[in-house]
Amino acid sequence: MSATLTIVVAIDAERGIGVDNKLPWHLPEDLAHFKRVTSGHPIIMGRKTFDSIGRALPNRRNIVITRNANWRHEGVEAVPSLGAAVKLVGEASAFIIGGAQIFNDAIALAERMIVTEIAHTFSCDTFFPAIDHNAWAQSAREAYHSDANGYAYAFVTYEKVGRQA
Repeated sequence: MSATLTIVVAIDAERGIGVDNKLPWHLPEDLAHFKRVTSGHPIIMGRKTFDSIGRALPNRRNIVITRNANWRHEGVEAVPSLGAAVKLVGEASAFIIGGAQIFNDAIALAERMIVTEIAHTFSCDTFFPAIDHNAWAQSAREAYHSDANGYAYAFVTYEKVGRQA
């Protein structure tokens, strides 16, 4: 048995996920959703994503993938690859939280994706891979409207097609 991997990502209408290593939007409802979903679980991210957050996230096992064997940060376990991160979490349910290269590598390994789809296009320089609807089936959708900024958005869960329960 190995880890159950879930990708957690927020994307705009063009699958944008970031610009200049930052989120291009402020969506408090998504940040609260992210915290609810990932609290108490290991989170796996690339070093640039960690740098954009700036600290280990509380109540989560923070695992950072970096090619720099000397990289260290308090409250974080550093590993050289996604495979090493998956091995480190063992049989736990873990969440892949970015960035683009880690998402590209993880999409074949993940069993579920929790995607915040924001119905707006932002100026992004980093994108989430296209979701292959032959490989992924939508299992849940909760649509909302942000009072903070007026964006329509939805929390969408995708399950890998043919995944063994």
